[in-house]
Amino acid sequence: MEKNATEVVAALIWDGDRFMICQRPAHKARGLLWEFVGGKVVPGETREQALVRECREELAVILSVGEVFMEVEHQYPDLNVHLTLFNAGIQKGTPQMLEHNDIRWITPEEIPQYEFCPADEAILKRLQHESEI
Repeated sequence: MEKNATEVVAALIWDGDRFMICQRPAHKARGLLWEFVGGKVVPGETREQALVRECREELAVILSVGEVFMEVEHQYPDLNVHLTLFNAGIQKGTPQMLEHNDIRWITPEEIPQYEFCPADEAILKRLQHESEI
Protein backbone atom coordinates (compact mmCIF):
# COMPACT_ATOMS: atom_id res chain seq x y z
CA MET A 1 0.00 0.00 0.00
CA GLU A 2 1.35 3.41 -0.81
CA LYS A 3 2.37 5.42 2.22
CA ASN A 4 0.30 8.42 1.29
CA ALA A 5 -2.93 6.50 0.87
CA THR A 6 -5.77 7.92 2.93
CA GLU A 7 -7.51 5.30 5.09
CA VAL A 8 -11.22 5.52 4.40
CA VAL A 9 -14.01 3.39 5.83
CA ALA A 10 -17.56 2.92 4.64
CA ALA A 11 -20.66 0.98 5.64
CA LEU A 12 -22.71 -1.46 3.61
CA ILE A 13 -26.01 -1.17 5.46
CA TRP A 14 -28.80 -3.51 4.36
CA ASP A 15 -32.52 -3.23 4.93
CA GLY A 16 -33.97 -6.45 3.54
CA ASP A 17 -32.80 -6.64 -0.09
CA ARG A 18 -31.91 -2.95 -0.30
CA PHE A 19 -28.75 -1.17 0.80
CA MET A 20 -28.10 2.46 1.69
CA ILE A 21 -26.35 4.91 -0.60
CA CYS A 22 -25.68 8.57 0.08
CA GLN A 23 -25.22 11.46 -2.33
CA ARG A 24 -22.22 13.68 -1.68
CA PRO A 25 -22.85 17.39 -1.09
CA ALA A 26 -22.47 19.51 -4.21
CA HIS A 27 -19.64 21.63 -2.75
CA LYS A 28 -17.33 18.70 -1.90
CA ALA A 29 -14.88 16.82 -4.09
CA ARG A 30 -16.81 14.38 -6.30
CA GLY A 31 -19.92 16.41 -5.49
CA LEU A 32 -23.32 14.82 -6.13
CA LEU A 33 -21.82 11.40 -6.84
CA TRP A 34 -23.25 8.52 -4.82
CA GLU A 35 -21.26 6.60 -2.24
CA PHE A 36 -21.49 4.40 0.81
CA VAL A 37 -21.66 6.35 4.06
CA GLY A 38 -18.34 6.71 5.85
CA GLY A 39 -15.22 8.81 5.93
CA LYS A 40 -11.59 9.12 6.88
CA VAL A 41 -9.92 7.29 9.74
CA VAL A 42 -8.22 9.73 12.10
CA PRO A 43 -5.00 8.83 13.95
CA GLY A 44 -5.60 6.86 17.11
CA GLU A 45 -8.89 5.22 16.13
CA THR A 46 -9.57 1.81 14.63
CA ARG A 47 -11.36 1.50 11.33
CA GLU A 48 -14.45 0.29 13.16
CA GLN A 49 -14.37 3.27 15.55
CA ALA A 50 -13.99 5.65 12.60
CA LEU A 51 -17.02 4.14 10.89
CA VAL A 52 -19.18 4.42 14.02
CA ARG A 53 -18.08 8.05 14.50
CA GLU A 54 -18.65 9.03 10.86
CA CYS A 55 -22.14 7.49 10.79
CA ARG A 56 -23.02 9.26 14.03
CA GLU A 57 -21.81 12.57 12.56
CA GLU A 58 -23.34 12.14 9.10
CA LEU A 59 -26.54 10.16 9.76
CA ALA A 60 -27.18 10.49 13.52
CA VAL A 61 -27.31 6.69 13.89
CA ILE A 62 -25.43 4.20 16.01
CA LEU A 63 -23.96 1.41 13.89
CA SER A 64 -23.06 -2.12 14.72
CA VAL A 65 -20.06 -2.96 12.54
CA GLY A 66 -19.67 -6.47 11.19
CA GLU A 67 -17.18 -8.20 8.92
CA VAL A 68 -15.22 -6.52 6.15
CA PHE A 69 -17.13 -6.90 2.87
CA MET A 70 -14.32 -5.69 0.62
CA GLU A 71 -11.17 -3.56 0.48
CA VAL A 72 -10.34 -1.34 -2.48
CA GLU A 73 -7.50 0.97 -3.41
CA HIS A 74 -8.20 3.82 -5.78
CA GLN A 75 -6.20 6.77 -7.08
CA TYR A 76 -8.14 9.96 -7.55
CA PRO A 77 -6.37 12.97 -9.09
CA ASP A 78 -6.29 14.63 -5.66
CA LEU A 79 -5.74 11.65 -3.34
CA ASN A 80 -5.10 7.92 -3.04
CA VAL A 81 -7.62 6.06 -0.94
CA HIS A 82 -7.56 2.70 0.75
CA LEU A 83 -11.25 2.00 1.28
CA THR A 84 -12.52 -0.67 3.65
CA LEU A 85 -16.22 -1.43 3.30
CA PHE A 86 -17.78 -3.12 6.33
CA ASN A 87 -21.05 -4.93 6.59
CA ALA A 88 -22.98 -2.92 9.15
CA GLY A 89 -26.40 -2.50 10.67
CA ILE A 90 -28.20 0.39 12.29
CA GLN A 91 -28.42 -0.35 15.99
CA LYS A 92 -30.17 2.82 16.99
CA GLY A 93 -31.66 5.86 15.27
CA THR A 94 -33.16 6.77 11.91
CA PRO A 95 -30.75 8.01 9.23
CA GLN A 96 -30.83 11.78 8.83
CA MET A 97 -29.23 13.88 6.10
CA LEU A 98 -26.86 15.89 8.28
CA GLU A 99 -24.13 15.85 5.67
CA HIS A 100 -25.47 14.41 2.43
CA ASN A 101 -27.56 15.78 -0.38
CA ASP A 102 -29.76 12.70 -0.43
CA ILE A 103 -30.04 9.18 1.00
CA ARG A 104 -31.59 6.26 -0.88
CA TRP A 105 -32.15 2.56 -0.31
CA ILE A 106 -31.58 0.63 -3.53
CA THR A 107 -31.37 -2.99 -4.70
CA PRO A 108 -28.25 -4.25 -6.49
CA GLU A 109 -30.32 -4.27 -9.72
CA GLU A 110 -30.77 -0.49 -9.42
CA ILE A 111 -27.03 0.28 -9.23
CA PRO A 112 -26.74 1.30 -12.93
CA GLN A 113 -29.27 4.11 -12.37
CA TYR A 114 -26.84 6.00 -10.12
CA GLU A 115 -23.47 7.61 -10.71
CA PHE A 116 -21.08 6.47 -7.99
CA CYS A 117 -17.63 7.57 -6.88
CA PRO A 118 -15.05 5.67 -8.98
CA ALA A 119 -13.55 3.96 -5.91
CA ASP A 120 -16.86 2.14 -5.39
CA GLU A 121 -17.02 0.53 -8.83
CA ALA A 122 -15.38 -2.79 -7.91
CA ILE A 123 -17.63 -3.06 -4.85
CA LEU A 124 -20.74 -2.37 -6.93
CA LYS A 125 -19.75 -5.03 -9.47
CA ARG A 126 -19.44 -7.57 -6.66
CA LEU A 127 -22.83 -6.59 -5.21
CA GLN A 128 -24.44 -6.95 -8.65
CA HIS A 129 -22.71 -10.28 -9.23
CA GLU A 130 -23.72 -11.70 -5.84
CA SER A 131 -27.34 -10.66 -6.32
CA GLU A 132 -27.47 -12.67 -9.58
CA ILE A 133 -26.32 -15.92 -7.98
